[in-house]
Amino acid sequence: MDDPTPNPPRDTAPHAGVSRRSFIATLGASAAAASLTSAAEAARTRLAAGRTKDGPKVLGPDPVQVTLRINGNPMETTIEPATTLLEALRLNLGLTGSKEICDRGSCGGCSVLVDGKLTVACMMLALDAVGSEVTTIEGLAKGGTLDPVQAAFIQHDALQCGYCTPGLVMASRALLNANPKPTLAQIRSGLSGNICRCGTYTNVFNAVLVASGQQPVIDSKGA
Repeated sequence: MDDPTPNPPRDTAPHAGVSRRSFIATLGASAAAASLTSAAEAARTRLAAGRTKDGPKVLGPDPVQVTLRINGNPMETTIEPATTLLEALRLNLGLTGSKEICDRGSCGGCSVLVDGKLTVACMMLALDAVGSEVTTIEGLAKGGTLDPVQAAFIQHDALQCGYCTPGLVMASRALLNANPKPTLAQIRSGLSGNICRCGTYTNVFNAVLVASGQQPVIDSKGA
């Protein structure tokens, strides 16, 4: 016999209290928050200890004191971990020869030598230069005598506004260190990472040729 009592209507209205769904969601969020808190606490512990779990010593996030070896001399400074080598040179150490132009490693204006390798200083952290020998444009001349590249740049008027010149000189020095007598094609290739907006490339190429003991080229105007 059928039950005359009708089934009670299903309650689809929202509850004023805690629903099952909101309870589960809250439980998951709480677990995630607890996990993040634990990870953050572990990171703080490692930072306080000065070391990662398996890696090298951690520096920062506060400014740290470092010693950079620049042009043969140790130079101490205090920098934030995100400081680039270019910023440390120009802002902290007063070596403003390296220029900030593009600030993205595409123009070569901030070129320096790091352990003899041509490096754009705007793309390298200063902390990564600790323990390396950094040579800037200020360190090329020795005992009051210009580097042959510098002298050749002057002789062949290889500059106009001069803003890109330090980078071009450093790139030229790096090229001649690796290849003492490069061909014109090799010079063009070796300096291809440096942009001169004034367009003095022919004079720059002539300067590098002369600095390497070779005859300069003659451009289309016979200059």
